[in-house]
Amino acid sequence: MLPRNATLSLRRTLLVGILLPVFAFVLFNTVVLYRQALTAADTAYDRTLLATAKSLGEQLKIAGSGSEVRVESTLLYSALEAFEADNRSRIFYRVSGFRDEMVSGFADLPPWRADIPDQNIYAALVNFYDDEYRGVPVRMAVLLQPVAGVQGQGMATIQVAETLELRQTLARQILIDTLWRQAALVIVIALVVVFVVQRATRPVRAISHALGARSENDLSPLPTEGAPRELLPLLEATNQHMQRLSHLLEHQKRFVRDTSHQLRTPLAVLKTQVQSAQRGDVEPRQALDEIGHTVLRATELANQMLALAKVEQLRQEKSVPVHDWSAVVRLVALDLSALIAERALDFSITTQPAPVRAHEWGLRELSRNLLHNAIKNTPEGSALTVALVTDAQTAALTISDEGPGISAALRERLYQPFATEHRQANSVSGSGLGLAICREIVQSLGGAIDLDNRTQSGRVRGLDATVRLPLASPNPSA
Repeated sequence: MLPRNATLSLRRTLLVGILLPVFAFVLFNTVVLYRQALTAADTAYDRTLLATAKSLGEQLKIAGSGSEVRVESTLLYSALEAFEADNRSRIFYRVSGFRDEMVSGFADLPPWRADIPDQNIYAALVNFYDDEYRGVPVRMAVLLQPVAGVQGQGMATIQVAETLELRQTLARQILIDTLWRQAALVIVIALVVVFVVQRATRPVRAISHALGARSENDLSPLPTEGAPRELLPLLEATNQHMQRLSHLLEHQKRFVRDTSHQLRTPLAVLKTQVQSAQRGDVEPRQALDEIGHTVLRATELANQMLALAKVEQLRQEKSVPVHDWSAVVRLVALDLSALIAERALDFSITTQPAPVRAHEWGLRELSRNLLHNAIKNTPEGSALTVALVTDAQTAALTISDEGPGISAALRERLYQPFATEHRQANSVSGSGLGLAICREIVQSLGGAIDLDNRTQSGRVRGLDATVRLPLASPNPSA
């Protein structure tokens, strides 16, 4: 287990994840092979023990008669040297007669107390087992040998024991040979894995080096040609994130540039007005009115620029609540009722419940800008209509005024920041950000905005500003 603050290496993880199971398998396989080899060695040497026991049995004969019948052996111990593989092992034996009496051999050899197995691979009544003789581990073979003669017949018991030095030496040699082969196999696998992992992680290192060599302002997409299939989702997600960051950075640059450019003029005018008032060039009352008007325009400009920046901030948010657009429209109309009354407009409003997925601030800013622009451009005493209707998937807000409409020249730059919003001839007012804010809000909500002249008998009778937004899905997870 690595500490929580340790840096994880992809190559190290792959190497450990691949080599550790391989090493465990090789270790398990080595143990299994060693046991199998040891069993095979026991089987081979057990055959030698059986041959020795049979040779002893061939040297047995019957002596005596009647109740004194017994087994005799004429074998000398020196004859067993032929069965000893080398001087690293020794053979001991014991021959017991019909009544388990000692016939020949080593009297202190532990007697046999087991049974012959029911299933045996040898064509003899023989049993093999491990025992200890004179403090040394031995392999014991017990053979039940029939002995017959003229005087009688019976079953003699022949025990042959061999020390384990030779078997252990052979087992160690098999183990060493197996370990060398398995170690060589592990080394080959490790080299192959290191090479493959090094080659497989080369694209990751190349991407890391490419990102590290970039300048802080370089948000161009990463190349995906020739990239492994497993890295394509990561590269695509990274490129999408860079695209969003690039858009956000460009918006911030444009905001700073426009702010410095647009605020410079009212501040310069304000400075001139203050200096003129200090010198007494104009009446104090007139100077205060001019300063107040300039401050009002600068305040309106700053608020709208902050609103435009906030639209971009809200665009980046993933979780968007649901609000009733109709309630927002009615609250905005109530806030602007003083302006409507000041111009004596014939105002009417009809709404239907319209749940849309949007921030309340965005809906309020959108509705306020459109309605305020319509109030400014509608002649006094004329009609102004607000209607919010819904269908199966869309909510549509239409604000209809009886103003002069939009000229072809103004339509080309209508949504550009700082293009004048006032449509009256020979007059300019407003900061030129209202419709730009409206378009940014509508686009962030996945809707559409249209400004169409309303004509009658070939003459413009007013303007219809229509905004369409998708209704919120009834399923919260949608």
